[in-house]
Amino acid sequence: MTAEKTAPAGGAAPERPAFGPPPRRGPGGGGPMFGGMGMPAEKSLNFGPSLRRLLRRMRGEQVGLVLVFLLGVGSVMFAVIGPKILGNATNIIFDGIVGRQLPAGITKEQAIAGARLAGNSTFADMLSAMDVVPGVGIDFTALARTLMIVLALYILSSVFGYLQGYILNGVVQRTILELRSEIEDKLNRLPLSYLDRHQRGEVLSRVTNDIDNISQTLQQTLSQALTSLLTVVGVLVMMVIISPLLALVALIAVPLSLIVTQQIAKRSQPKFIVQWRSTGELNARVEETYTGHSLVKVFGRQADAEKAFDAKNDELYRASFGAQFISGTIMPSMMFIGNLTYVAIAVVGGLRVASGTMSLGDVQAFIQYSRQFTQPLTQLASMANVLQSGIASAERVFEFLDAEEQTPDPDAPLTVHDSRGRVEFEDVSFRYVPDKPLIDDLSLVAAPGQTVAIVGPTGAGKTTLVNLIMRFYELDSGRITLDGVDISAMTRADLRSRIGMVLQDTWLFAGTIRDNIAYGRPDASEEEILQAARATYVDRFVHSLPDGYDTLIDDEGSNISAGEKQLLTIARAFLADPALLILDEATSSVDTRTEVLVQHAMAALRADRTSFVIAHRLSTIRDADLILVMESGAIVQQGTHDELLQRGGAYADLYNAQFAGAVTAE
Repeated sequence: MTAEKTAPAGGAAPERPAFGPPPRRGPGGGGPMFGGMGMPAEKSLNFGPSLRRLLRRMRGEQVGLVLVFLLGVGSVMFAVIGPKILGNATNIIFDGIVGRQLPAGITKEQAIAGARLAGNSTFADMLSAMDVVPGVGIDFTALARTLMIVLALYILSSVFGYLQGYILNGVVQRTILELRSEIEDKLNRLPLSYLDRHQRGEVLSRVTNDIDNISQTLQQTLSQALTSLLTVVGVLVMMVIISPLLALVALIAVPLSLIVTQQIAKRSQPKFIVQWRSTGELNARVEETYTGHSLVKVFGRQADAEKAFDAKNDELYRASFGAQFISGTIMPSMMFIGNLTYVAIAVVGGLRVASGTMSLGDVQAFIQYSRQFTQPLTQLASMANVLQSGIASAERVFEFLDAEEQTPDPDAPLTVHDSRGRVEFEDVSFRYVPDKPLIDDLSLVAAPGQTVAIVGPTGAGKTTLVNLIMRFYELDSGRITLDGVDISAMTRADLRSRIGMVLQDTWLFAGTIRDNIAYGRPDASEEEILQAARATYVDRFVHSLPDGYDTLIDDEGSNISAGEKQLLTIARAFLADPALLILDEATSSVDTRTEVLVQHAMAALRADRTSFVIAHRLSTIRDADLILVMESGAIVQQGTHDELLQRGGAYADLYNAQFAGAVTAE
């Protein structure tokens, strides 16, 4: 099957203003190029459910997550023990300095008693808490051993942290890989109506920018959140062991941090929703303006395009500034609370050292722990910035994944065993919008090998008719059969593999001319590709290109003419050799001389297949076996070209209007 991009019949789809937003559901872009400004933000999902749904996607990585947790525990444990042992090193130094100043040959108890007799009780109390030997200086052997232990602990902590980050990176990237694959599958299950309601740039923003943002969020927050939580627990345990009183002072920071973080996050989360919605809308506008840049220049609308872009860009700036500024106040707020806690601990700790209830090394260790305690709290708070942005993106992706899908293929599908190309419409009714009738109780039969031309004014439902055959849209009532088999009982892949379709809007991908032709049937031989090219007169212009069939064309096909692009799409459809051929104004971009040649080629190739030809130029369908004249979704006339002209009516009016003389201005 070869199917080009489709759209609802001209004017038959839901109405869309020239410069306004398309009918849509959920966060979407503004209209094409110049409209759709000032659209309200969609109501976001709850933060908690979205976060839990995102984390549930990692259930298949239990082994990796367990390893990440265990390595995190090890890394934090070694890091937390370090300050306590380092405090012992401080005690060794301080004890040695004080011991050197005491007279040699006396005991510690005698030194304490002497200090009290001299009226220096504070020094005596401090001395009682120390491990000194009067007259003996610093024990450098013990100091070196202690420092080596601390160094080993920090090295082990770093190694464990490195392994944790390595494994977590694999976990996150595999999760994102699965998410991208799921999105790709979702794209293939979406009905055409979804793409009609959403701009391409806005959809691309969800599957690229938002996915990347989720990846970065998981990468940055999971490891940091785990390490921070474990650090808080480990440090708290060590602080309680050293001094319950100072631990209580440090714990005052916890409720303050939670209250401040909650209040700031409550105000910044809605702005992150607007930020990523605005990003999608801006991408949609850029994509539309870029792909339609020729049209913008032809009509002199550069200034309007720039004005619309500036307005949307300014909206994104305001949303981003508000989100980042508000959430950015978390870090300085946490630092302020941490500094207050540090001052309180230093004052209380100094008093306890002076009273002899704590050693200087324990106070030093506790101050380090206080920093380690407030730092993860600050990190957790600052992660709210990244997390809110990531969840805002996750909500947009989940909304895309939750979009209504096309009806699934039947569990026990039927198939056509003797493919002849007989198509029959039986009382078919269809409408894009429930309260706007389009096609009602339509019945017709296209016999095998017959060429059926469909003509009528714009919006009559011509393209809709072939879209229904392709099952791009589902019927409201009635049925369509292919060789006696209801197409709704077939799989879409089976149905479309029997149909070749060429539309007025051409679609080519980046690759060689040979690759684009072979897209219709990838297993085709070189000779079959060349035969299709010769039959559709592609071969004639290919030889004028420097690299022939190996000429590279970009995805817009900008290095070949519009007529040549159309010939390539026709060759692609012919190579597919379908039982049913659909041509929707397929020769509209071909010059008059080439059109005659293509008409001859199509006449020969249509000999053994049923063809539906949508045409506005009635001269191209004179030889059709059956001409259907449509108005407002109904067939008002049918017959051959000569019969319809003799009969008069709608077809004769269309034909005479096309070949009437030029209108002159009075």
